[in-house]
Amino acid sequence: MSIAAPSNPKEITLRGIILGILITLVFTAAQVYLGLKVGLTFATSIPAAVISMALLSAFKDATIQENNIVQTIASAAGTLASVIFVLPGLLMIGWWAHVPFWPTFGACAIGGVLGVMYTVPLRRALVSQSNLPYPEGVAAAEVLKVGMASRAGAAEGKAGLRAVIWGALTSALFAAGAAAKLMAAEVSIYFRTGAGATAGATGIGASSSLALIGAGHLMGITVGVAMGVGTIIAWGVLVPLMTSLTPAAAGVDAAGHALGVWSKEVRMIGAGVIGIAAIITLAGLAKPILGGLKSAMETARKAKLEGAVMDRTEMDMPIYIVGLVTLIALVPAGWLLASFLQGGPLMSLAVPLVAVGVGYILIAGIFAAAVCGYMAGLIGSSNSPVSGIAILTILGAALSVGFVGRSVMGPEVAQALIAFALFVTTVVLAVAVIGNDNLQDLKTGQLVNATPWKQQVGLLIGVAAGSCVVPPVLELLNHANGFVGAPNLDAISNEPLAAPQALLISTLAKGVIGGNLDWKLLGYGVLIGLALVLINFVLKKSSNDKYSLPPLGVGLAIYLPSAVITPVVIGAVAGWVFDRAVEKRAGGESAKRIGVLVMSGFIVGESLFNVALAGLIVLSGKGEPLAIANSMSEGTTMTIALVVGTAIVWSLYRWSAKNGRAVHQQ
Repeated sequence: MSIAAPSNPKEITLRGIILGILITLVFTAAQVYLGLKVGLTFATSIPAAVISMALLSAFKDATIQENNIVQTIASAAGTLASVIFVLPGLLMIGWWAHVPFWPTFGACAIGGVLGVMYTVPLRRALVSQSNLPYPEGVAAAEVLKVGMASRAGAAEGKAGLRAVIWGALTSALFAAGAAAKLMAAEVSIYFRTGAGATAGATGIGASSSLALIGAGHLMGITVGVAMGVGTIIAWGVLVPLMTSLTPAAAGVDAAGHALGVWSKEVRMIGAGVIGIAAIITLAGLAKPILGGLKSAMETARKAKLEGAVMDRTEMDMPIYIVGLVTLIALVPAGWLLASFLQGGPLMSLAVPLVAVGVGYILIAGIFAAAVCGYMAGLIGSSNSPVSGIAILTILGAALSVGFVGRSVMGPEVAQALIAFALFVTTVVLAVAVIGNDNLQDLKTGQLVNATPWKQQVGLLIGVAAGSCVVPPVLELLNHANGFVGAPNLDAISNEPLAAPQALLISTLAKGVIGGNLDWKLLGYGVLIGLALVLINFVLKKSSNDKYSLPPLGVGLAIYLPSAVITPVVIGAVAGWVFDRAVEKRAGGESAKRIGVLVMSGFIVGESLFNVALAGLIVLSGKGEPLAIANSMSEGTTMTIALVVGTAIVWSLYRWSAKNGRAVHQQ
């Protein structure tokens, strides 16, 4: 394979497009499940790059730029799946009983196309002329360079493919053990924090999930520590305090008491923390974003006036095509919104609602794409505050459509307005996350001498492929499991998926339009969030930006269940320990990269197994088709899960270190 940068290297090829689409289909399915289960997604660029290099190594004429296009196409999977942070809300409020293909496809595809278009003018300002670190974009570029530059690099590429496969197989088998009831799906302990009428309750839980361990490793120690702090605030302070103020009903045990108060009260405080942290973060970005837009327009103007011949590596999609595609995309966007209202109680308001919806997608989409793109450069696309963007977007959408529909308000109208606000928010979120991904990919492309406009075309291909996968996988999981808070009339299993982000977004929409949002609890969260912002500022200032405590990470840990957060924190700490242990050894950097790929495999394997399990549930009509009857106690199954999970993680970390040394010796 060639790593050279000829004047016209092989980039967009039929084999690369096919491979990129296949990887996108697999990773999108995995991401949809992971997001619905835990409210988190992961970046797919690095595992996609490794898989691409390993498979295209069979072709002597494959180039680093061709492999970059493959990872660009596949990276859409890691971002477009984020629309499931909103879409299940339409099922939760009872607007949809099933997930329709075309409206869902349309929302994903239109939002994705606009996300690419909106960020094309930002490339020069935020990528090529910027000092933003783009941690994930740089990491993906390093993987591509190392994997193609030498014999050792080729060996690492093959070891990396094995790492993804081993991680996927072990996590799938581990998940199968839980599905078979041979070990506990969750390890937890809950207890009373006092005695008498004012006794509180609290506890901690950890899902038996290697995917969450992998997600923690990929997020890193900074986010892991922030989530650990959020867990302490939620379960060490707020839950004991608020359960002591709300006595348990007769017959309710410690677990029921603690989880009940957390779900009704504490997680709304977490939503307040997320909201204020997002607003303050976004406010701080206004100046650099406006400066970036100005710089991009100035560069385009100079190039046109001076007639300069641009280098291949500086050629974006022509700005007139960007503008034309944007305008054309607004037409199907309007048709999609009008179709959504067809035959419903808002037909009389269809014209103003569609106008408001299209205008909101246009304006809020530009803002969200720019902000998310900047945040991708600052902290990486996996850590970008998509939750905060979604919260702000639904609040704005709910207020806008609520204002239009205030004259005909009633129970059916309120539900229809909530549904419309959720649908508009889905499109805006697709714009935001693809804009986020586009700039991250363009940074990778800059470092490997790729052609920007070809990457932008590649991402559009990924958007189309991912948009085809989201609706059927979402409907499969809806039919098999259903979602917490939804009627789930046709769900087979009695274990609905949490879909935590969608639950929050739909709750906020109902509260704003129905006028019954618990602003008091949100206000408490805002106060905690302001304190965390101040602490983060002081910490960064006193350590010269060496240490930080991201308030969004803390807020997510207060809002999400401890069963989700605990393994993520464990994974972050374990990853940090592993990296420190191998970094000064021979092959340490290779071992780190292989470890990242093992953890990516954990996520893919478990998620795909559970998607397949959902298919088996639908086919068999049984809620637990793999369950094996046994007489083991709950404590025994928890112990088995702990021992087996620890053994797998420890063994594969050792395997990663060993392969890192072997690669170094090549």
